Amino acid sequence: MRVFVTGASGWIGTAVVPELIGAGHQVLGLARSDSPAAAIAAAGAEVLRGDLDDLGTLRAGAAGSDGVIHLAFIHEFTDVEASVRADRRAIETMGAALEGSGKPLVIASGTPALPGHVATERDESPASSPMAGRAANARAVLDMAARGVRSSVVGLPRTVHGDGDHGFIARLIAIARDKGVSGYVGDGSSRWPAVHVRDAAHLFRLAIEQAPAGSRLHAVGDEGVPTRDIAEVIGRHLTLPTASVPADDFGWLGRILAVDQPASSTLTRELLEWQPVQPGLIEDLDKGHYFS
Repeated sequence: MRVFVTGASGWIGTAVVPELIGAGHQVLGLARSDSPAAAIAAAGAEVLRGDLDDLGTLRAGAAGSDGVIHLAFIHEFTDVEASVRADRRAIETMGAALEGSGKPLVIASGTPALPGHVATERDESPASSPMAGRAANARAVLDMAARGVRSSVVGLPRTVHGDGDHGFIARLIAIARDKGVSGYVGDGSSRWPAVHVRDAAHLFRLAIEQAPAGSRLHAVGDEGVPTRDIAEVIGRHLTLPTASVPADDFGWLGRILAVDQPASSTLTRELLEWQPVQPGLIEDLDKGHYFS
């Protein structure tokens, strides 16, 4: 297959592109500037210059391919609604280009946060969630199945970890270094789901190859790692005390840390015979690369 990948030079994309190429697929990667373009080309993919606001380019990339994996998202936490709107326009544009073709459109989304409940692929984020808009975009993609698009949504957990990760875990480590304590919110019992980036990339490939139209999938390796356990590993590696600290000490990340949000991938594993084989979050942290 010739697969158009948005976000091809991002954290998930840099694992998805070689996963696809290694399986014999051709990749067309979207790049908004010279540096991402060079990285995509170095990975062995063809480059298409443009960004999420360049709807004509997105349309052409989708129409000229056998399928689309949409990973790009503007992570601007000061204006989430604007990011969600840009994502929706991109999704609608690429979906329209694939309409009636039976070709796959796979997008990245998030696993639902349902405190006290292990979220499954049948669950959705509540309307009050900060990311409810992104969940609505995911529903729009699933609805495209009725328009002749083999659409699917891959829900990613809070932490997609691995060597080179600069996301939430790296942020927690930076805060611990700055504050002199590896902290958690409350009693630290709130749980974070997690997956290794390579396992996530494998699921995206399986989705583009074989996921049925209208599939909701979860890329979850660890169903829920208590945030206190994460803080304790960080504290041990940094030789810092571990303690409960106010959520405000983490800035905007404190609101996420405080929410219990475990998620399951049982249905995904049964549907696509996907099996995570990479280290779990705690084991990956203990490898030490986050602290180099």
